[in-house]
Amino acid sequence: MKKLFIVLILIIGFLRVNAQYSEPDFIKTSKGNILIQPVLHSSLIIKWNQKTIYIDPYKELEIYKEYPNPSLILITDIHGDHLNIKTLETLVENKTTILAPIAVKEKLPDNLKLKTMVLNNGEIKNLMGISIEAIPMYNLPENDQSRHLKGRGNGYVLKIDNKKIYIAGDTADIPEMRNLKKIDIAFICMNLPYTMDFETAADAVLDFKPAIVYPYHFRGKDGFSDVEAFKALVFEKNPDIEVRLRIWYPEN
Repeated sequence: MKKLFIVLILIIGFLRVNAQYSEPDFIKTSKGNILIQPVLHSSLIIKWNQKTIYIDPYKELEIYKEYPNPSLILITDIHGDHLNIKTLETLVENKTTILAPIAVKEKLPDNLKLKTMVLNNGEIKNLMGISIEAIPMYNLPENDQSRHLKGRGNGYVLKIDNKKIYIAGDTADIPEMRNLKKIDIAFICMNLPYTMDFETAADAVLDFKPAIVYPYHFRGKDGFSDVEAFKALVFEKNPDIEVRLRIWYPEN
């Protein structure tokens, strides 16, 4: 009886931990579903065709234990909420490839540099049947005091089978984002003073018209951006754009 009680406590504890996270979403392709798992702030997991991709993993989170170690890791920038060496060292295996801009690679220890392929703005690599293009991400106005300088970090466009996924990274309302075409899924940041406010983010989304949008990376200096208001603004002007609100801050 005592053993049963202990098991029940452990199960309840497990469920409580995992209940903090959103359930994964599934996007249909001709070669199987794309799984999308929101994790934390700018971190997410994409799984497709027996390949697991981690974007900006940081912190030692229980949810990582539910997924295979990554086949591929994409890192957008040098800041600690995108680049966490301790986390990388717990996740990287022999078959893991890290894809990152040169500024990120330069900050890695030698053991992780050996696993890293450089992809800078405007470049494209094809890995594991997936096309990955590095898109600029930067602050406006462009100047030496910017937290995110043009050319240092990457946004990414992934083409997985017939779906295009845009991961914005830390960016302002830049023309390279507004000029994107035929994006099926977009992860859009909105947190001042680091990126843009939710009104600006909504206006940009209405311009390049992704089919599905996930507001993410929305914890700023003064708290959380109003993602409900973002959703309302987008729906008011274009109800065909689906805004998906998910749990990105399970620790709160």
